[in-house]
Amino acid sequence: MSGIFNQDVLYLWSTPFFLSIILIEMYFSYRTKAKNYDFKDTGTNVYFALANFGLDLLMKGVSFFIMGLCYNYRIIDFEGNQAWLYWLLAFIGQDFLYYIHHYVDHHSRFFWAVHVTHHNSEYYNISTGFRSPVLQPLFRYMFFLPLAFFGVEPLHIMFAYAANQIYGTLCHTNFIKSDLGWWGYFFVTPSHHRVHHASNTKYLDKNMGMVLIIWDKIFGTFQAEVKETEYEKIRYGLTSKIEDRGPINIIFHEWKEIFKDFFDRKKDLPLSTRLKYVFMPPGWSHDGSSKTSKELQAELKSQNK
Repeated sequence: MSGIFNQDVLYLWSTPFFLSIILIEMYFSYRTKAKNYDFKDTGTNVYFALANFGLDLLMKGVSFFIMGLCYNYRIIDFEGNQAWLYWLLAFIGQDFLYYIHHYVDHHSRFFWAVHVTHHNSEYYNISTGFRSPVLQPLFRYMFFLPLAFFGVEPLHIMFAYAANQIYGTLCHTNFIKSDLGWWGYFFVTPSHHRVHHASNTKYLDKNMGMVLIIWDKIFGTFQAEVKETEYEKIRYGLTSKIEDRGPINIIFHEWKEIFKDFFDRKKDLPLSTRLKYVFMPPGWSHDGSSKTSKELQAELKSQNK
């Protein structure tokens, strides 16, 4: 049974499916002149996915060892007739812990420097779902340890993660415009996730959920997609354009900026302030020279009054 509920098996079987729908989406993008794909950008998505997968394999022994230690001290032992409750906890618990993980990614520059690779494309399509935060396997599993303490086996934690990621990847499309009615009240839709990838001020740091949108509605990070107008169209990518999209800089560009801010000799700053340039939200500055998403949204709100 454990062999079936394995993230690697799930990825193996889902690969032909995703290749098929990406090719179909490419075809309709070409036919409708939607310009949703760019050859170089899609190549970067593949590059990120392979790099992430390779690091994931290298970290598997460490991550499963640590999750296994936590599982040994579990506080719940599920009986055979509680399988439904076990898997409900695995999937909903995983989705909630991913929401926390994702929230931290967007609200601490240290973690954003890793996660930013998923957002630095100016295109939005199914292949963007594979534009992985390359260095995330180094620490991702740490966010999932509570599930191990609650009695979910490490293999099943990562199986639930993989299954939820597959759903989330399908939401990376411009071809489904509807908010999907009642489904969109509870589950993430392409409309919700387009908001998450947008760099328009009102959309920054919104809709963090992977499968369930209810976490965003509960914790105040939900934003519905507003109908585009001639004057304001949805913009994908980062708030600042990356000039160097070479294979090294495209992964480490935010780390370079953190390094520059931390060691800037022109600023006579104490260590505590320099550390804030590493761990405070992206855009934080001691002198207001740059702004966080909350500060930008507050400005926008005051302008619209």
